[in-house]
Amino acid sequence: MALRLSPIVLIAAAILASAAGPARAQALQGPAQGVPSMPAGAPSAGIGLGVPGPTLTNPDARPQAPQQVPAAPAGPSTLQQQMAPVPGLPVALYLNARFGKDQNAISNGLIWRIYSSQPDATGAYRIVKEERVPAPAFVLPPGGYIIHASVGQATAVKQVTLRSETVRETFEIPAGGIRIEGRVGDVKIPAGQITFHIFKGSQFEPGDKRALAQGVATGDIVMVPEGVYNIVSNYGDGNAVVRSDVRVQTNRLTDVTVTHRAAVITLKLVAQGGDALANTAWSVLTPGGDVIKESIGAFPRVVLGEGEYRAIARNEGKVYERDFKVVTGVDSEIAVVAR
Repeated sequence: MALRLSPIVLIAAAILASAAGPARAQALQGPAQGVPSMPAGAPSAGIGLGVPGPTLTNPDARPQAPQQVPAAPAGPSTLQQQMAPVPGLPVALYLNARFGKDQNAISNGLIWRIYSSQPDATGAYRIVKEERVPAPAFVLPPGGYIIHASVGQATAVKQVTLRSETVRETFEIPAGGIRIEGRVGDVKIPAGQITFHIFKGSQFEPGDKRALAQGVATGDIVMVPEGVYNIVSNYGDGNAVVRSDVRVQTNRLTDVTVTHRAAVITLKLVAQGGDALANTAWSVLTPGGDVIKESIGAFPRVVLGEGEYRAIARNEGKVYERDFKVVTGVDSEIAVVAR
């Protein structure tokens, strides 16, 4: 028996897979066949009122005896037929979101996308509407729709059927915020020198992880679903990397301070007169021989974690070396003498 996936699962999966793409999705592809129809009992957009047309009478005709009215066939009552949606008559849809039951309303950062609940002839679930306000109001033709709400990396999905009356839906998105900064000792690292990547789950959990957010800057607030996250902090472009686990709670902003044990090192190759030599190729190695950083220039800068290193300078076919030590918070200049 073939496995059938609901339209909600297909659309939600497609939106998560395309998170790195443009914010406005033009179409989400789904299978043209095997998609289940709307739940039993839900009216379609093509049902009419079911009201009979005008009756023509002859004014000269004598009244006739009442005839036996045949029993109505099994099916919807006349009242139900009259309540069925009129094709083309728009229905109002009001939406809002909160962080959870008895939690605050979400007042910013929301993205609402509405899709048809049925794929078109090409198998694509076409987007119908999109809004970026806290509590949007839509006017849509009767029928079935899938609503996707997101705030940052947290999302919620619902399937609704619009008939003839106004529909109001409240989404619960259990999410919280993460705001990160880096420090060396008591000194805050400038925003342009440090970036953060956020991963779902603890750093100690096995398996490969895909970053939920990359290149997050100091002070940025990233909304994520409630849970545990692993933050990877990169100070500079050397080996100053720190991993931290943090727990995020619903409707709370979690401030994270990542402390690096590192320093900024400036390298230079000097001749006997003390001038730095240009066009120098540099390599910074660990005591075990691992290359940490390579660059070319008279005064290259590199952020290194606390520890011992070796600097190798190459200039005009000659090689010069020097061992040095990095102390946390002590930015220094390392001179290699060309002899």
